Amino acid sequence: MNWIILLLAGLFEVSLTFCLGKARAASGVGFYLWGSGFLASTVLSMTLLAKAVQTLPLGTAYAIWTGIGAVGTVLIGIFVFKEPATPIRLFFLFALIASLIGLKVVSY
Repeated sequence: MNWIILLLAGLFEVSLTFCLGKARAASGVGFYLWGSGFLASTVLSMTLLAKAVQTLPLGTAYAIWTGIGAVGTVLIGIFVFKEPATPIRLFFLFALIASLIGLKVVSY
């Protein structure tokens, strides 16, 4: 169950970076709405991470949480914000995903 909580924490990490990207381009009320989404996602992400590390190894949980955030943010950047998907960038993205799977496999 705590792996699912950790996954949700990572998804909220992606959500906060998405809100940050949208707030960057917004102005007026939109800026504050995206900023509120950023703050809410941050609180949820940190709360779920804190819950997950009660039973998961801290180093593994933190690495996977940041990895989910990094992979998700790169994918959001490519698909939503139209950032380049160069072959070398995709290679390192897949290397990061393989590392995250490896950490999960060797965790107890």
